[in-house]
Amino acid sequence: MPIEPQARDAAPALQVTNLGLRDYIPVWHDMQAFTQTRDADAADQVWLLQHPPVFTLGMNARREHLLAPGGIPVVDVDRGGQVTYHGPGQLLAYVLLDLRRRHMGVRGLVDVLEQSVIEWLRCNGVTARSRADAPGVYVEAAKLAALGLRVRRGCSYHGLALNVDMDLAPFARINPCGYEGMPVTQTSELGIDMTVDEVARQWLPYLVERLEHFGN
Repeated sequence: MPIEPQARDAAPALQVTNLGLRDYIPVWHDMQAFTQTRDADAADQVWLLQHPPVFTLGMNARREHLLAPGGIPVVDVDRGGQVTYHGPGQLLAYVLLDLRRRHMGVRGLVDVLEQSVIEWLRCNGVTARSRADAPGVYVEAAKLAALGLRVRRGCSYHGLALNVDMDLAPFARINPCGYEGMPVTQTSELGIDMTVDEVARQWLPYLVERLEHFGN
């Protein structure tokens, strides 16, 4: 069901929808189709959802970082970045934005996504940071959120994966985001007792507030 964001009237329209648990490939194709067919008046969208277990490899991913996928499907996709894992208990936030209309570059979008999570965590008593050499959000050395984006016709899709309360074991089957031995954590291990939907609702205003700085 739609989640109403709190955004300024002056900012470009933003529609936020919670899609629930959805298979990866159909949602990916829907993102591509939306981006290909949207016009200059189309409202920007944020899709909040979870996926069944799947490994995805970005356009420049090295397959040697996929160590032992076992029975988990592997999908080659058109985002940046290396290999990552998605599964139930992880919040996906796909950001389908007209970057030109927002006068926003890819680096700006990466900063918005990272800093919105970092600020939300700080308000929940957790200190986190970003890394210049590896996009995402980290608590000490452990990765909490991964980013992967694609821009076509000046518009973005794909987005953010935030670990909430999931089985982290499949991350041991890969080198997360191409980094051997990188530890992975989740909000449930950091003292934040919330469901995926609760995290989405609490974090969303932080995202919207930062996006407002890139309005018309």
